Amino acid sequence: MPLADALAALRRDPELGAGFVEWRELPAEPARYGAWPLGTDARLIDALARRGIGQLYAHQAAALGAVAQRQNVVVVTPTASGKTLCYNLPVVQTLLEDPEARALYIFPTKALAQDQMEELHGLVGDLRADIRTFTYDGDTPGDARRKVREAGHVVVTNPDMLHTGILPHHTKWVKLFENLRYVVIDELHQYRGVFGSHVANVIRRLHRVCRFYGSDPVFICCSATIANPRELAENIVRKPVLLIDDNGAPRGPKVVAVYNPPVVNRELGIRQASVDAARAIGDRLLRAGVQTIVFAPSRIRVELLLRSLRESLKQRPGEPPPVEGYRGGYLPNERRAVERGLREGRIRGVVATNALELGVDIGGLDAAVLTGYPGSLASAWQQMGRAGRRQGLSLAVLVASSSPLNQYVATHPEYLFETSPEAGLIDPDNLLVRVSHMKCAAFEVPVEEAEPPGGPCGFGADAPQLLELLASEDVLVRAGGRYHWMAEVFPAESVSLRSAAIDNFVVIEQGPKPRVIGEVDRPAAPLLIHEEAIYMHGGRQYHVDRLDWHEKKAYVRRVDVDYYTDANLAVDLEVLEPFEGAPAKGCWVDHGEVAVRDVATIFKKIKLDTNENVGWGRISLPEESRHTTAYWCSLAGEAVEGLSRGELQDALWGMAHLLRHLAPIFLMCDPRDLQAVAQLRSPFTGRPTLFLYENQPGGVGMARRLFEIHPRLMAAARELVVRCGCTAGCPGCVGPTIGDHPANKRAALALLRRLSE
Repeated sequence: MPLADALAALRRDPELGAGFVEWRELPAEPARYGAWPLGTDARLIDALARRGIGQLYAHQAAALGAVAQRQNVVVVTPTASGKTLCYNLPVVQTLLEDPEARALYIFPTKALAQDQMEELHGLVGDLRADIRTFTYDGDTPGDARRKVREAGHVVVTNPDMLHTGILPHHTKWVKLFENLRYVVIDELHQYRGVFGSHVANVIRRLHRVCRFYGSDPVFICCSATIANPRELAENIVRKPVLLIDDNGAPRGPKVVAVYNPPVVNRELGIRQASVDAARAIGDRLLRAGVQTIVFAPSRIRVELLLRSLRESLKQRPGEPPPVEGYRGGYLPNERRAVERGLREGRIRGVVATNALELGVDIGGLDAAVLTGYPGSLASAWQQMGRAGRRQGLSLAVLVASSSPLNQYVATHPEYLFETSPEAGLIDPDNLLVRVSHMKCAAFEVPVEEAEPPGGPCGFGADAPQLLELLASEDVLVRAGGRYHWMAEVFPAESVSLRSAAIDNFVVIEQGPKPRVIGEVDRPAAPLLIHEEAIYMHGGRQYHVDRLDWHEKKAYVRRVDVDYYTDANLAVDLEVLEPFEGAPAKGCWVDHGEVAVRDVATIFKKIKLDTNENVGWGRISLPEESRHTTAYWCSLAGEAVEGLSRGELQDALWGMAHLLRHLAPIFLMCDPRDLQAVAQLRSPFTGRPTLFLYENQPGGVGMARRLFEIHPRLMAAARELVVRCGCTAGCPGCVGPTIGDHPANKRAALALLRRLSE
């Protein structure tokens, strides 16, 4: 069935049709072209012609012209707009002119690096030129690494490998660093939050090593649409950057729809689960022969959707499954097989986390279904952009969940189309992050006492004091006017770029021949692979028989049960140091440093088909603690006047539920990057206080941003509660239940009005 017919059937569907609150048709856009820059090698133009590329799009021509003048650039255009040529062409052109030149490509994931390697290999193959390109990551065999270091014209890697495998061993990479002409940073918008703050410091270290070898590379960055691409690029690259955002690529017509699941309990305001609605929409599209990707917000949701879609779309005996899963934790060969199957059309459907949001080549799918708003406009449009070729109709459906964030988008669908995308926030001068990379920098190239604290290589105005502090703690030693690293191990090994944890847990299926079936990052391990958990992988279920916390191994066996498990996390928060406070209407607002302690306490057994709670158990694992930053609001007497203790408790917990889910609208972050704690009488403030804290150790500036926009946040929260049609609170506003009391929407709304009107 053609996609146009499938769309008409969806709108007429008696079960689904009424749920579409927005159905917007975006017209096709023609291509706009630019001229080849003067001096472009004729061999390169001929090779591209053989690949079906006769002209450059406007943004490609602009990028090539700027890079030819040694300008650092950031190219910001939609998915599948040909950004890859913006860096491959100048790099290949330079290598054709100077075989001694070198380039370093940095991608946020190994999967994307492998994918882009194939694209570059194809171009080099058509040129029949002696340009050697290699990936250098954790999967590169030991015997191949020497060849990469000595012979690689283009080295393709990721930030983690640059951090631990290249910069600390730069003396083995002399050929690369002496001749480094280009550094490519793709998917720049991924470098935000803690990860981006770390990567900015890795680039500081890269500048120092380049300076040591006398090179000064041009940086070519590519990004999805965000509010501050030039600012983010300059914060990471630490040099002036030219913004190129005039997209010249064509686009076929596209339908973007917003689906709000029906209310199934009007009194409680409870809607049909977004997972069930996404399954129903995905099922109809796949049955109509539409190649579809369904995005899910978490690993457990991927597995639940995959299982239910496979059960709905029964295959004949011996046939491969019609739908595959794709998420972090799958082994690399599993992910590569899914990518190939999608490109070749053998796999009709895939259920994925945002791991497939990035530019991995999976062809142009016909439809994308998003299970819940992913937390930022950049991510939403990246996911919706996975559907659509340059010609032909495509569909993207955002299925709203019951959370306040999703209900805000569902009741304001214009937000998707008319709002500027969010800014990418990083804090490269975060003290914990910066000091850890100063140690790494001192190991790589000893730090001169007179080294300028500013510029691309500098670590800030207070760097001299921090170096002296590290020397006083015997981490560094000062000799001959320089600070040297003095420990036996090199420091990069103990610094993780992506989280506080530097290790993963492996999941081992027991049997005659035990085998590793997946991996789980440390923060998620207490929730997903505690003993007696049901771990889901590839649509199959495994019972966790034993978790060896110290060896980081979970031992599982295959089972077939009709429930999954969901763990609870108990959180305790303590204020360590307020940074800045200010009076606000009905309250006092602060942001500062806090200590957070959490421990997994119990797990629930939830029936697959009905979501009933059918049992529970205790979890016995060590407590985890970290320091981070928080924004908090302590209520004044006039704000709580007339509210009983029970009403105040309901109102506080209702606001915690609401603000935690609503705040990501104002920040470019995943809803899971923030958590909320409400204290009826805070030990620190002595008042009823609501805290929103950052999940990542050290924080990255989100707490400060919330502190700055406090009035806007309160006004948006009040508006959402006023517009919600429930009577006593629901998941879309202040939550369905709060503690031992029914959610008191009236109390929460009264409090919000006193804080915002």
